[in-house]
Amino acid sequence: MGNISERVEKLSESQRLLLALKEARTKLEAVERSKTEPIAIIGLGCRFPGGAHDPDSYWRLMRDGVDAIVEIPRDRWNIDAYYDPDPDAQGKMYIRMGGFLQQQVDQFDPVFFGISAREAASIDPQQRLLLEVSWEALERAGIAPKSLAGSRTGVFVGIGQNDYGQLQLSSDPTSISVYDGTGNGFCFASGRLSYILGLQGPSVSMDTACSSSLVAIHLACKSLRTGECDMALTGGVQLMLSPGANIFLSRSHALSPDGRCKTFDAAANGFTRGEGCGILVLKRLSDAEADRDNILAVIRGSAMNHDGPSSGLTVPNGSAQQVLIRQALKNAKVEPSEINYVEAHGTGTPLGDPIEVRALGAVLGEGRAKDNPVIIGSVKTNIGHLEASAGVAGLIKVVLSLQHNEIPAHLHFKQPSPYINWDELPVKVPTSPIPWFSGEKRRLAGVSSFGLSGTNAHIVLEEAPPAIQNSKFKIQKEDKIERQLHLLTLSAKSEKALGEVTQ
Repeated sequence: MGNISERVEKLSESQRLLLALKEARTKLEAVERSKTEPIAIIGLGCRFPGGAHDPDSYWRLMRDGVDAIVEIPRDRWNIDAYYDPDPDAQGKMYIRMGGFLQQQVDQFDPVFFGISAREAASIDPQQRLLLEVSWEALERAGIAPKSLAGSRTGVFVGIGQNDYGQLQLSSDPTSISVYDGTGNGFCFASGRLSYILGLQGPSVSMDTACSSSLVAIHLACKSLRTGECDMALTGGVQLMLSPGANIFLSRSHALSPDGRCKTFDAAANGFTRGEGCGILVLKRLSDAEADRDNILAVIRGSAMNHDGPSSGLTVPNGSAQQVLIRQALKNAKVEPSEINYVEAHGTGTPLGDPIEVRALGAVLGEGRAKDNPVIIGSVKTNIGHLEASAGVAGLIKVVLSLQHNEIPAHLHFKQPSPYINWDELPVKVPTSPIPWFSGEKRRLAGVSSFGLSGTNAHIVLEEAPPAIQNSKFKIQKEDKIERQLHLLTLSAKSEKALGEVTQ
Protein backbone atom coordinates (compact mmCIF):
# COMPACT_ATOMS: atom_id res chain seq x y z
CA MET A 1 0.00 0.00 0.00
CA GLY A 2 2.86 2.34 0.85
CA ASN A 3 4.52 1.74 -2.53
CA ILE A 4 1.30 2.60 -4.36
CA SER A 5 0.99 5.85 -2.40
CA GLU A 6 4.57 6.76 -3.24
CA ARG A 7 3.96 6.09 -6.94
CA VAL A 8 0.87 8.28 -6.92
CA GLU A 9 2.81 11.08 -5.24
CA LYS A 10 5.38 10.97 -8.05
CA LEU A 11 2.73 11.36 -10.76
CA SER A 12 2.26 14.70 -12.44
CA GLU A 13 -0.95 16.65 -11.89
CA SER A 14 -2.28 15.62 -15.32
CA GLN A 15 -1.47 11.94 -14.65
CA ARG A 16 -3.29 12.11 -11.31
CA LEU A 17 -6.30 13.64 -13.04
CA LEU A 18 -6.33 10.84 -15.62
CA LEU A 19 -6.09 8.23 -12.86
CA ALA A 20 -8.98 9.82 -10.97
CA LEU A 21 -11.07 9.90 -14.13
CA LYS A 22 -10.31 6.23 -14.79
CA GLU A 23 -11.35 5.26 -11.26
CA ALA A 24 -14.53 7.30 -11.53
CA ARG A 25 -15.38 5.69 -14.87
CA THR A 26 -14.80 2.20 -13.41
CA LYS A 27 -17.16 2.96 -10.51
CA LEU A 28 -19.76 4.43 -12.87
CA GLU A 29 -19.60 1.36 -15.14
CA ALA A 30 -20.08 -0.89 -12.10
CA VAL A 31 -23.15 1.11 -11.07
CA GLU A 32 -24.59 0.94 -14.59
CA ARG A 33 -23.98 -2.83 -14.76
CA SER A 34 -25.77 -3.33 -11.46
CA LYS A 35 -28.87 -1.56 -12.85
CA THR A 36 -29.28 -4.22 -15.52
CA GLU A 37 -27.70 -7.27 -13.90
CA PRO A 38 -29.65 -10.41 -14.85
CA ILE A 39 -31.67 -12.03 -12.08
CA ALA A 40 -31.56 -15.82 -11.66
CA ILE A 41 -34.66 -17.88 -10.90
CA ILE A 42 -33.43 -20.65 -8.60
CA GLY A 43 -36.68 -22.04 -7.19
CA LEU A 44 -40.38 -22.41 -8.02
CA GLY A 45 -43.52 -23.29 -6.11
CA CYS A 46 -47.11 -23.31 -7.34
CA ARG A 47 -50.70 -24.44 -6.82
CA PHE A 48 -52.90 -23.98 -9.87
CA PRO A 49 -56.24 -25.39 -11.13
CA GLY A 50 -56.51 -28.87 -12.57
CA GLY A 51 -54.51 -30.57 -9.82
CA ALA A 52 -51.33 -28.62 -10.64
CA HIS A 53 -49.98 -28.71 -7.08
CA ASP A 54 -46.31 -28.38 -8.06
CA PRO A 55 -44.21 -27.42 -11.13
CA ASP A 56 -44.12 -31.01 -12.47
CA SER A 57 -47.91 -31.48 -12.43
CA TYR A 58 -48.36 -27.95 -13.82
CA TRP A 59 -46.13 -28.86 -16.75
CA ARG A 60 -48.06 -32.09 -17.38
CA LEU A 61 -51.32 -30.13 -17.43
CA MET A 62 -49.98 -27.77 -20.11
CA ARG A 63 -48.13 -30.45 -22.08
CA ASP A 64 -51.27 -32.60 -22.28
CA GLY A 65 -53.50 -29.67 -23.25
CA VAL A 66 -55.76 -30.02 -20.22
CA ASP A 67 -58.77 -27.73 -19.89
CA ALA A 68 -58.94 -27.26 -16.09
CA ILE A 69 -62.19 -25.27 -15.99
CA VAL A 70 -64.95 -26.81 -13.83
CA GLU A 71 -68.31 -25.85 -12.36
CA ILE A 72 -68.04 -23.63 -9.28
CA PRO A 73 -67.63 -26.03 -6.29
CA ARG A 74 -70.48 -26.19 -3.79
CA ASP A 75 -68.09 -25.57 -0.89
CA ARG A 76 -67.45 -22.03 -2.24
CA TRP A 77 -71.04 -20.89 -2.70
CA ASN A 78 -74.38 -22.22 -3.90
CA ILE A 79 -74.16 -21.47 -7.60
CA ASP A 80 -77.87 -22.19 -8.14
CA ALA A 81 -78.75 -19.38 -5.74
CA TYR A 82 -76.68 -16.84 -7.68
CA TYR A 83 -76.90 -18.03 -11.29
CA ASP A 84 -79.09 -16.36 -13.89
CA PRO A 85 -78.35 -16.56 -17.64
CA ASP A 86 -79.61 -12.99 -18.02
CA PRO A 87 -76.42 -10.84 -17.93
CA ASP A 88 -78.41 -7.88 -16.59
CA ALA A 89 -80.07 -9.69 -13.67
CA GLN A 90 -79.31 -7.77 -10.48
CA GLY A 91 -77.39 -9.60 -7.75
CA LYS A 92 -76.75 -12.58 -10.06
CA MET A 93 -73.97 -14.01 -12.20
CA TYR A 94 -74.42 -15.45 -15.68
CA ILE A 95 -71.54 -17.93 -15.41
CA ARG A 96 -71.25 -21.28 -13.63
CA MET A 97 -67.60 -22.11 -14.34
CA GLY A 98 -64.09 -21.25 -13.17
CA GLY A 99 -60.57 -22.50 -12.59
CA PHE A 100 -60.42 -23.84 -9.01
CA LEU A 101 -57.79 -25.57 -6.90
CA GLN A 102 -58.57 -29.21 -6.20
CA GLN A 103 -57.25 -28.96 -2.66
CA GLN A 104 -59.50 -27.94 0.23
CA VAL A 105 -58.31 -24.37 0.70
CA ASP A 106 -59.73 -24.17 4.22
CA GLN A 107 -57.39 -26.97 5.38
CA PHE A 108 -54.12 -25.82 6.97
CA ASP A 109 -51.45 -27.11 9.38
CA PRO A 110 -50.90 -24.08 11.64
CA VAL A 111 -48.56 -25.94 14.01
CA PHE A 112 -46.08 -26.38 11.16
CA PHE A 113 -45.68 -22.60 11.01
CA GLY A 114 -45.92 -22.00 14.76
CA ILE A 115 -49.44 -20.55 14.57
CA SER A 116 -52.13 -21.30 17.15
CA ALA A 117 -55.40 -22.91 16.05
CA ARG A 118 -57.33 -19.88 17.32
CA GLU A 119 -55.32 -17.46 15.22
CA ALA A 120 -55.34 -19.76 12.18
CA ALA A 121 -59.14 -19.62 12.01
CA SER A 122 -58.93 -15.86 11.40
CA ILE A 123 -56.20 -16.03 8.74
CA ASP A 124 -57.23 -15.55 5.12
CA PRO A 125 -56.63 -18.85 3.24
CA GLN A 126 -54.63 -16.76 0.75
CA GLN A 127 -52.07 -16.10 3.50
CA ARG A 128 -52.04 -19.80 4.40
CA LEU A 129 -51.50 -20.79 0.77
CA LEU A 130 -48.74 -18.22 0.42
CA LEU A 131 -46.88 -19.69 3.42
CA GLU A 132 -47.09 -23.24 2.07
CA VAL A 133 -46.07 -22.46 -1.51
CA SER A 134 -43.18 -20.17 -0.44
CA TRP A 135 -41.84 -22.93 1.84
CA GLU A 136 -42.03 -25.42 -1.04
CA ALA A 137 -40.30 -23.00 -3.44
CA LEU A 138 -37.39 -22.57 -1.03
CA GLU A 139 -37.03 -26.32 -0.56
CA ARG A 140 -36.99 -26.84 -4.33
CA ALA A 141 -34.22 -24.23 -4.48
CA GLY A 142 -32.21 -26.37 -2.04
CA ILE A 143 -32.59 -23.81 0.76
CA ALA A 144 -33.65 -24.70 4.30
CA PRO A 145 -36.32 -22.03 5.02
CA LYS A 146 -35.32 -21.56 8.66
CA SER A 147 -31.70 -20.92 7.64
CA LEU A 148 -32.79 -17.54 6.27
CA ALA A 149 -33.52 -16.01 9.69
CA GLY A 150 -31.87 -12.59 9.90
CA SER A 151 -31.01 -12.56 6.18
CA ARG A 152 -31.61 -9.70 3.76
CA THR A 153 -34.29 -11.65 1.90
CA GLY A 154 -37.14 -9.62 0.44
CA VAL A 155 -40.79 -10.58 0.01
CA PHE A 156 -42.86 -9.08 -2.82
CA VAL A 157 -46.42 -10.39 -3.14
CA GLY A 158 -49.26 -9.60 -5.53
CA ILE A 159 -52.68 -9.99 -3.91
CA GLY A 160 -56.04 -8.46 -4.79
CA GLN A 161 -59.02 -10.25 -3.26
CA ASN A 162 -60.31 -9.97 0.31
CA ASP A 163 -63.21 -12.42 0.15
CA TYR A 164 -62.45 -14.08 3.50
CA GLY A 165 -62.48 -10.85 5.47
CA GLN A 166 -65.76 -9.80 3.87
CA LEU A 167 -67.32 -13.17 4.70
CA GLN A 168 -66.28 -12.87 8.34
CA LEU A 169 -67.60 -9.31 8.64
CA SER A 170 -70.96 -10.19 7.07
CA SER A 171 -71.50 -13.37 9.10
CA ASP A 172 -71.16 -12.11 12.70
CA PRO A 173 -69.46 -8.77 13.41
CA THR A 174 -69.46 -9.47 17.16
CA SER A 175 -67.09 -12.40 16.66
CA ILE A 176 -64.33 -10.26 15.13
CA SER A 177 -61.09 -10.47 17.12
CA VAL A 178 -57.65 -8.88 16.94
CA TYR A 179 -56.55 -11.79 14.77
CA ASP A 180 -59.03 -10.86 12.05
CA GLY A 181 -57.08 -7.68 11.34
CA THR A 182 -53.70 -9.36 10.94
CA GLY A 183 -55.37 -12.32 9.24
CA ASN A 184 -56.96 -10.34 6.43
CA GLY A 185 -55.05 -7.11 5.76
CA PHE A 186 -53.08 -7.30 2.51
CA CYS A 187 -49.94 -5.97 4.20
CA PHE A 188 -49.89 -9.00 6.48
CA ALA A 189 -49.70 -11.42 3.55
CA SER A 190 -46.07 -10.45 2.96
CA GLY A 191 -45.43 -9.39 6.56
CA ARG A 192 -46.43 -12.75 8.03
CA LEU A 193 -44.17 -14.62 5.61
CA SER A 194 -41.22 -12.39 6.51
CA TYR A 195 -42.02 -12.75 10.22
CA ILE A 196 -42.28 -16.54 10.25
CA LEU A 197 -39.06 -16.99 8.27
CA GLY A 198 -37.27 -14.18 10.14
CA LEU A 199 -36.49 -12.25 6.95
CA GLN A 200 -35.17 -8.69 7.22
CA GLY A 201 -35.31 -7.50 3.63
CA PRO A 202 -38.13 -5.41 2.11
CA SER A 203 -41.62 -6.88 2.62
CA VAL A 204 -44.37 -5.54 0.36
CA SER A 205 -47.88 -6.57 -0.70
CA MET A 206 -49.33 -4.88 -3.78
CA ASP A 207 -52.60 -4.75 -5.66
CA THR A 208 -52.52 -3.58 -9.28
CA ALA A 209 -55.38 -5.90 -10.27
CA CYS A 210 -54.45 -8.41 -13.00
CA SER A 211 -50.82 -7.30 -13.17
CA SER A 212 -50.14 -7.61 -9.42
CA SER A 213 -47.81 -10.63 -9.43
CA LEU A 214 -45.75 -9.49 -12.44
CA VAL A 215 -45.39 -6.01 -10.89
CA ALA A 216 -44.23 -7.73 -7.68
CA ILE A 217 -41.57 -9.66 -9.64
CA HIS A 218 -40.45 -6.48 -11.40
CA LEU A 219 -40.02 -4.66 -8.08
CA ALA A 220 -38.20 -7.66 -6.57
CA CYS A 221 -35.68 -7.51 -9.44
CA LYS A 222 -35.14 -3.79 -8.86
CA SER A 223 -34.62 -4.36 -5.14
CA LEU A 224 -32.01 -7.04 -5.85
CA ARG A 225 -30.20 -4.81 -8.33
CA THR A 226 -30.03 -1.87 -5.92
CA GLY A 227 -28.74 -4.10 -3.12
CA GLU A 228 -31.77 -3.69 -0.83
CA CYS A 229 -31.93 -7.48 -0.60
CA ASP A 230 -29.72 -10.44 -1.52
CA MET A 231 -32.54 -12.88 -2.28
CA ALA A 232 -36.26 -12.48 -2.91
CA LEU A 233 -39.46 -14.47 -2.62
CA THR A 234 -41.97 -13.09 -5.09
CA GLY A 235 -45.16 -13.96 -6.93
CA GLY A 236 -48.87 -13.77 -6.28
CA VAL A 237 -51.90 -15.43 -4.71
CA GLN A 238 -55.61 -15.43 -5.55
CA LEU A 239 -58.56 -17.38 -4.18
CA MET A 240 -62.26 -17.10 -5.01
CA LEU A 241 -64.19 -17.56 -1.77
CA SER A 242 -67.34 -15.48 -2.32
CA PRO A 243 -69.61 -14.59 -5.26
CA GLY A 244 -69.05 -10.82 -5.02
CA ALA A 245 -66.41 -10.38 -7.72
CA ASN A 246 -68.29 -12.66 -10.13
CA ILE A 247 -71.40 -10.51 -9.71
CA PHE A 248 -69.43 -7.30 -10.28
CA LEU A 249 -67.78 -8.73 -13.42
CA SER A 250 -71.14 -9.99 -14.65
CA ARG A 251 -72.47 -6.44 -14.40
CA SER A 252 -69.46 -5.38 -16.50
CA HIS A 253 -70.19 -8.14 -19.07
CA ALA A 254 -66.50 -9.07 -18.79
CA LEU A 255 -66.97 -12.82 -18.25
CA SER A 256 -67.35 -15.53 -20.86
CA PRO A 257 -70.82 -17.12 -20.60
CA ASP A 258 -69.41 -20.54 -21.56
CA GLY A 259 -66.58 -20.24 -19.03
CA ARG A 260 -63.59 -20.38 -21.39
CA CYS A 261 -60.82 -17.91 -22.29
CA LYS A 262 -60.87 -18.22 -26.10
CA THR A 263 -57.85 -15.98 -26.51
CA PHE A 264 -57.19 -14.66 -30.06
CA ASP A 265 -60.20 -16.59 -31.39
CA ALA A 266 -63.17 -15.23 -33.31
CA ALA A 267 -65.44 -16.65 -30.60
CA ALA A 268 -63.68 -14.70 -27.81
CA ASN A 269 -66.42 -13.34 -25.56
CA GLY A 270 -64.74 -12.56 -22.23
CA PHE A 271 -62.67 -14.41 -19.67
CA THR A 272 -63.29 -16.97 -16.98
CA ARG A 273 -61.85 -16.48 -13.50
CA GLY A 274 -59.25 -18.75 -11.93
CA GLU A 275 -57.31 -19.04 -8.69
CA GLY A 276 -53.94 -20.20 -7.43
CA CYS A 277 -50.53 -19.21 -6.10
CA GLY A 278 -47.09 -19.04 -7.69
CA ILE A 279 -43.80 -18.13 -6.00
CA LEU A 280 -40.28 -17.60 -7.39
CA VAL A 281 -36.98 -17.60 -5.51
CA LEU A 282 -34.67 -14.97 -7.04
CA LYS A 283 -31.00 -14.03 -6.71
CA ARG A 284 -28.64 -11.81 -8.63
CA LEU A 285 -27.10 -13.98 -11.37
CA SER A 286 -23.55 -13.37 -10.16
CA ASP A 287 -24.52 -14.54 -6.65
CA ALA A 288 -26.38 -17.58 -7.96
CA GLU A 289 -23.38 -18.62 -10.04
CA ALA A 290 -21.01 -18.10 -7.10
CA ASP A 291 -23.30 -20.17 -4.84
CA ARG A 292 -23.66 -22.88 -7.53
CA ASP A 293 -27.44 -22.65 -7.37
CA ASN A 294 -29.61 -24.61 -9.79
CA ILE A 295 -30.54 -21.82 -12.21
CA LEU A 296 -33.86 -22.53 -13.94
CA ALA A 297 -33.99 -19.38 -16.08
CA VAL A 298 -32.83 -15.78 -16.04
CA ILE A 299 -34.81 -12.54 -15.91
CA ARG A 300 -32.92 -10.30 -18.32
CA GLY A 301 -35.04 -7.20 -17.87
CA SER A 302 -38.44 -5.81 -16.97
CA ALA A 303 -40.56 -2.67 -17.02
CA MET A 304 -43.87 -1.30 -15.78
CA ASN A 305 -46.04 1.67 -16.71
CA HIS A 306 -49.66 2.87 -16.84
CA ASP A 307 -52.08 3.19 -19.75
CA GLY A 308 -52.58 6.88 -19.03
CA PRO A 309 -55.21 8.58 -21.23
CA SER A 310 -57.07 5.66 -22.85
CA SER A 311 -60.74 5.75 -23.87
CA GLY A 312 -61.75 4.53 -20.39
CA LEU A 313 -60.28 3.64 -16.99
CA THR A 314 -60.38 -0.10 -17.69
CA VAL A 315 -59.66 0.09 -21.46
CA PRO A 316 -56.13 -0.98 -22.53
CA ASN A 317 -53.87 1.43 -24.40
CA GLY A 318 -51.89 -0.07 -27.29
CA SER A 319 -49.40 2.79 -27.44
CA ALA A 320 -48.60 2.39 -23.73
CA GLN A 321 -48.12 -1.34 -24.25
CA GLN A 322 -45.61 -0.65 -27.03
CA VAL A 323 -43.68 1.75 -24.80
CA LEU A 324 -43.69 -0.84 -22.02
CA ILE A 325 -42.27 -3.65 -24.18
CA ARG A 326 -39.58 -1.37 -25.61
CA GLN A 327 -38.55 -0.34 -22.08
CA ALA A 328 -38.28 -3.97 -20.98
CA LEU A 329 -36.22 -4.89 -24.06
CA LYS A 330 -33.91 -1.93 -23.47
CA ASN A 331 -33.46 -2.91 -19.83
CA ALA A 332 -32.72 -6.47 -20.94
CA LYS A 333 -30.32 -5.34 -23.72
CA VAL A 334 -32.27 -7.50 -26.17
CA GLU A 335 -33.27 -6.74 -29.76
CA PRO A 336 -36.98 -7.16 -30.67
CA SER A 337 -36.19 -9.76 -33.34
CA GLU A 338 -34.46 -11.98 -30.72
CA ILE A 339 -37.69 -12.77 -28.86
CA ASN A 340 -38.92 -16.29 -29.71
CA TYR A 341 -42.09 -16.48 -27.65
CA VAL A 342 -44.46 -14.20 -25.73
CA GLU A 343 -46.76 -15.39 -22.96
CA ALA A 344 -49.45 -12.83 -23.63
CA HIS A 345 -51.86 -11.28 -21.17
CA GLY A 346 -54.48 -12.70 -23.55
CA THR A 347 -57.67 -12.85 -21.50
CA GLY A 348 -59.99 -13.66 -24.40
CA THR A 349 -61.84 -10.37 -24.82
CA PRO A 350 -62.72 -9.06 -28.31
CA LEU A 351 -61.38 -5.62 -27.34
CA GLY A 352 -58.19 -6.41 -25.41
CA ASP A 353 -56.73 -9.23 -27.53
CA PRO A 354 -56.48 -7.26 -30.81
CA ILE A 355 -54.94 -4.27 -29.03
CA GLU A 356 -52.30 -6.51 -27.44
CA VAL A 357 -51.43 -8.40 -30.63
CA ARG A 358 -51.08 -5.18 -32.62
CA ALA A 359 -48.73 -3.78 -29.96
CA LEU A 360 -46.65 -6.98 -29.97
CA GLY A 361 -46.44 -6.96 -33.76
CA ALA A 362 -45.44 -3.29 -33.91
CA VAL A 363 -42.51 -3.79 -31.51
CA LEU A 364 -41.35 -7.36 -32.06
CA GLY A 365 -41.77 -7.17 -35.83
CA GLU A 366 -38.84 -4.75 -36.10
CA GLY A 367 -35.95 -6.43 -37.92
CA ARG A 368 -37.74 -9.79 -37.93
CA ALA A 369 -37.64 -12.05 -40.97
CA LYS A 370 -41.00 -13.24 -42.32
CA ASP A 371 -40.01 -16.86 -41.75
CA ASN A 372 -39.31 -16.15 -38.06
CA PRO A 373 -42.67 -15.22 -36.49
CA VAL A 374 -42.90 -14.70 -32.75
CA ILE A 375 -44.99 -17.42 -31.10
CA ILE A 376 -47.75 -16.08 -28.82
CA GLY A 377 -49.91 -17.99 -26.34
CA SER A 378 -51.75 -17.74 -23.04
CA VAL A 379 -52.07 -20.28 -20.23
CA LYS A 380 -55.39 -18.63 -19.37
CA THR A 381 -56.89 -20.94 -22.01
CA ASN A 382 -55.98 -23.84 -19.68
CA ILE A 383 -56.66 -22.52 -16.18
CA GLY A 384 -58.59 -19.27 -16.53
CA HIS A 385 -57.56 -15.73 -15.60
CA LEU A 386 -55.91 -15.88 -12.17
CA GLU A 387 -56.01 -12.07 -11.82
CA ALA A 388 -53.55 -11.17 -9.01
CA SER A 389 -51.53 -14.35 -9.67
CA ALA A 390 -52.03 -14.45 -13.46
CA GLY A 391 -48.61 -12.99 -14.34
CA VAL A 392 -46.59 -15.45 -12.26
CA ALA A 393 -48.64 -18.35 -13.67
CA GLY A 394 -47.61 -17.26 -17.17
CA LEU A 395 -43.99 -16.70 -16.17
CA ILE A 396 -43.71 -20.16 -14.58
CA LYS A 397 -45.17 -21.60 -17.80
CA VAL A 398 -42.31 -20.03 -19.77
CA VAL A 399 -39.66 -21.24 -17.31
CA LEU A 400 -41.01 -24.80 -17.58
CA SER A 401 -41.15 -24.51 -21.38
CA LEU A 402 -37.46 -23.60 -21.40
CA GLN A 403 -36.71 -26.51 -19.09
CA HIS A 404 -38.67 -29.02 -21.20
CA ASN A 405 -37.65 -27.61 -24.61
CA GLU A 406 -41.25 -27.23 -25.75
CA ILE A 407 -43.93 -24.57 -26.12
CA PRO A 408 -47.32 -26.10 -25.13
CA ALA A 409 -50.40 -25.84 -27.32
CA HIS A 410 -52.70 -22.84 -26.92
CA LEU A 411 -56.27 -24.05 -26.37
CA HIS A 412 -59.61 -22.95 -27.86
CA PHE A 413 -58.05 -21.41 -31.00
CA LYS A 414 -60.23 -22.58 -33.87
CA GLN A 415 -61.04 -19.51 -35.95
CA PRO A 416 -58.59 -16.54 -35.82
CA SER A 417 -60.14 -13.30 -34.61
CA PRO A 418 -61.27 -11.11 -37.52
CA TYR A 419 -60.22 -8.05 -35.49
CA ILE A 420 -56.54 -9.04 -35.78
CA ASN A 421 -54.73 -8.50 -39.09
CA TRP A 422 -52.92 -11.84 -39.12
CA ASP A 423 -51.47 -11.40 -42.61
CA GLU A 424 -49.55 -8.26 -41.66
CA LEU A 425 -48.42 -9.20 -38.14
CA PRO A 426 -45.39 -11.48 -37.58
CA VAL A 427 -47.13 -13.67 -34.98
CA LYS A 428 -48.16 -17.33 -34.74
CA VAL A 429 -50.45 -19.11 -32.27
CA PRO A 430 -49.36 -22.71 -31.47
CA THR A 431 -52.34 -25.06 -31.87
CA SER A 432 -50.06 -28.02 -31.12
CA PRO A 433 -46.82 -28.31 -29.09
CA ILE A 434 -43.76 -26.70 -30.71
CA PRO A 435 -40.18 -27.91 -30.03
CA TRP A 436 -38.01 -25.19 -28.48
CA PHE A 437 -34.43 -26.31 -28.16
CA SER A 438 -31.23 -24.44 -27.42
CA GLY A 439 -29.22 -23.61 -30.50
CA GLU A 440 -26.70 -21.12 -31.80
CA LYS A 441 -28.90 -18.27 -30.58
CA ARG A 442 -30.12 -17.88 -26.99
CA ARG A 443 -33.78 -18.62 -26.26
CA LEU A 444 -35.65 -15.50 -25.16
CA ALA A 445 -39.26 -14.86 -24.22
CA GLY A 446 -41.51 -12.09 -22.98
CA VAL A 447 -44.33 -12.22 -20.41
CA SER A 448 -47.05 -9.55 -20.27
CA SER A 449 -49.61 -8.57 -17.63
CA PHE A 450 -52.04 -5.67 -17.95
CA GLY A 451 -54.03 -4.58 -14.90
CA LEU A 452 -57.68 -3.59 -15.06
CA SER A 453 -56.63 -0.38 -13.28
CA GLY A 454 -54.24 0.41 -16.14
CA THR A 455 -50.94 -0.72 -14.55
CA ASN A 456 -48.89 -2.84 -16.96
CA ALA A 457 -45.78 -5.00 -16.60
CA HIS A 458 -43.55 -6.91 -19.02
CA ILE A 459 -40.65 -9.24 -18.23
CA VAL A 460 -37.98 -10.62 -20.57
CA LEU A 461 -36.78 -14.15 -19.78
CA GLU A 462 -33.74 -16.03 -21.03
CA GLU A 463 -32.74 -19.66 -20.73
CA ALA A 464 -30.19 -20.49 -18.03
CA PRO A 465 -26.53 -20.03 -19.04
CA PRO A 466 -25.56 -23.27 -20.89
CA ALA A 467 -22.34 -23.73 -18.92
CA ILE A 468 -24.15 -23.96 -15.60
CA GLN A 469 -27.62 -25.29 -16.51
CA ASN A 470 -28.52 -27.75 -13.78
CA SER A 471 -24.78 -28.26 -13.07
CA LYS A 472 -25.39 -28.48 -9.33
CA PHE A 473 -27.39 -31.68 -9.76
CA LYS A 474 -25.42 -33.39 -12.54
CA ILE A 475 -23.77 -36.57 -11.33
CA GLN A 476 -20.62 -37.81 -12.99
CA LYS A 477 -20.64 -41.44 -14.06
CA GLU A 478 -17.78 -42.33 -11.74
CA ASP A 479 -19.66 -40.78 -8.78
CA LYS A 480 -22.63 -43.15 -9.08
CA ILE A 481 -22.88 -45.80 -6.38
CA GLU A 482 -24.90 -48.96 -6.98
CA ARG A 483 -26.94 -50.02 -3.93
CA GLN A 484 -29.26 -52.94 -3.36
CA LEU A 485 -31.14 -51.04 -0.66
CA HIS A 486 -32.06 -47.36 -0.38
CA LEU A 487 -33.00 -45.35 2.70
CA LEU A 488 -36.14 -43.19 2.40
CA THR A 489 -36.40 -40.60 5.16
CA LEU A 490 -39.66 -38.87 6.05
CA SER A 491 -40.07 -36.09 8.58
CA ALA A 492 -42.82 -33.93 10.03
CA LYS A 493 -43.39 -31.65 13.00
CA SER A 494 -45.85 -33.96 14.78
CA GLU A 495 -46.74 -37.65 14.93
CA LYS A 496 -50.11 -36.99 13.31
CA ALA A 497 -48.52 -35.07 10.45
CA LEU A 498 -45.91 -37.80 9.97
CA GLY A 499 -48.68 -40.39 9.72
CA GLU A 500 -50.34 -38.37 6.98
CA VAL A 501 -47.05 -38.12 5.08
CA THR A 502 -46.60 -41.89 5.10
CA GLN A 503 -50.06 -42.58 3.66
